[in-house]
Amino acid sequence: MKRTFLLTVSIFLFSAITAAQNQSPQKPKIVTAAQANGVYRYYDNEFRILALGHNKLKVQFDGIYHTIAKSVNMGYAMGEATIEGNVATFVPEETQNCKITMTFLQGKLVVKQDGDDATCGFGHNVYSTGTYRKIRGGKPKFQPPI
Repeated sequence: MKRTFLLTVSIFLFSAITAAQNQSPQKPKIVTAAQANGVYRYYDNEFRILALGHNKLKVQFDGIYHTIAKSVNMGYAMGEATIEGNVATFVPEETQNCKITMTFLQGKLVVKQDGDDATCGFGHNVYSTGTYRKIRGGKPKFQPPI
């Protein structure tokens, strides 16, 4: 009985040690300029992104919120973001407590906004949060705010 127990424990420990040695740490996902560059859209909101090198991106956000009265509230932000791996952090110019985190995935961009619409300098109910689909690759044309 003891012999069977010790044999079972020994096999289990050997298996666990072998499995731990064979696991290599996961490499962080790196986004190339070709993967990042382009135009991303979520409903009427758009991000235009261009890799500048040295872990910097040029970012433009245009957001629209359609009101019940059939008018629109708009938001605009432009500036530089820093990127590490596949996650970029964008703090719009002339804001203090607004941070937009962008995660690059295959053919899409997942965006999370920390700070409300006014804090980020956007119109009422305009938010950048969402999952954006890449609609165009390559160098985007940056446009002045409407």
